Amino acid sequence: MKKISFLISLFFILSCSTSVKDTSTLPGRLGDSEMSLKNDPRAIPAVTKVMSQYGLDELAPDPPLSMEATQKEKVDYMTSLEPVYEEIFKSWYSDLEEVKGLERHTKVIDGVDGNKITLYIHKPKNLESSVPGILHIHGGGMSIMKARNANYKRWRDDLAATGLVVVGVEFRNVAGELGSHPFPAGLNDCSSALQWMFDNKEKLGVSKIIVSGESGGGNLTLATTLKAKKDEKLFQIDGVYAQCPYISNEYHQSINNLTSLKENDGYFLNVKDMAVMATAYDGVDSTNPLAWPLFATSEDLTGLPPHVISVNELDPLRDEGLLYYKKLLSSGVDASSITINGTVHAGDMIFINATPKIYRSSLMHINNFANSL
Repeated sequence: MKKISFLISLFFILSCSTSVKDTSTLPGRLGDSEMSLKNDPRAIPAVTKVMSQYGLDELAPDPPLSMEATQKEKVDYMTSLEPVYEEIFKSWYSDLEEVKGLERHTKVIDGVDGNKITLYIHKPKNLESSVPGILHIHGGGMSIMKARNANYKRWRDDLAATGLVVVGVEFRNVAGELGSHPFPAGLNDCSSALQWMFDNKEKLGVSKIIVSGESGGGNLTLATTLKAKKDEKLFQIDGVYAQCPYISNEYHQSINNLTSLKENDGYFLNVKDMAVMATAYDGVDSTNPLAWPLFATSEDLTGLPPHVISVNELDPLRDEGLLYYKKLLSSGVDASSITINGTVHAGDMIFINATPKIYRSSLMHINNFANSL
């Protein structure tokens, strides 16, 4: 009897010890809360070396204000960030040879809100037949940055050089030089640009239209598509290619369902920073799918055109992009996804010198998708 009691006790002890999870085997900050990009073994060394020049290989600091700050305080804070990021991207894109064989011009159109919108048009010279067109929507959390920035101009150039017509839209931001315009101003501008591009397909030499963008531009890419369906204009869009989309609005929650928000928090992006941006865009706890597409229902998603959702392994936003992809599939949408390993948020399109093969691969993946439709 004593032997049986001993065995039961031993079994209980062993069961308890094995049920305690060994967090050291988990990736990123799930396994080590002090881990940063510079010592995460998954990170591409060439990228962390470039980021270290600005201390970006360290954990991104918390913002100096909370979600409870006033709208003006949030806008002023984000406005202060814009020139910092612009200077960093400008340095990464300096000393590049100009892309040859392209035509570039601008077009100013009227937006649905009575405002003026500048479009940047890049296309191969001497087009002999119609080719796919990309409506490109830049990143910046719907809050900062401009389509005319050096990194976005170069991205449009390089996309056009693959044989596409590319139209970049200078939409209104929540903050920065093009602020202060919260939701739905930027979305309305993107929809106006889509309408103009559709109306001018023949003049542009465009055979089909693919909406594409990264980060906040990924949000607006998906939201523009959802809005087109709501407005009965879905026929204007032939395909959607969203990169590292910022779409969940879970950034202010102490408990969330997206592992990567914890795993990669502070890797280039700070989740608390994204919460400040999110609340300035459309308030706290918004579940409007036109503002935060991850809240789209199956009814919202059914019937959408083919999608590609691209995410970055070391991005806090990784899992919300993958979850949107799964929702597309369950709603019957022709969708695929890719995860670019070793890269931070938008890392496949901003490190043009450090990882040129990854940069080129993303360009060609968009081109192949566009030409497959």
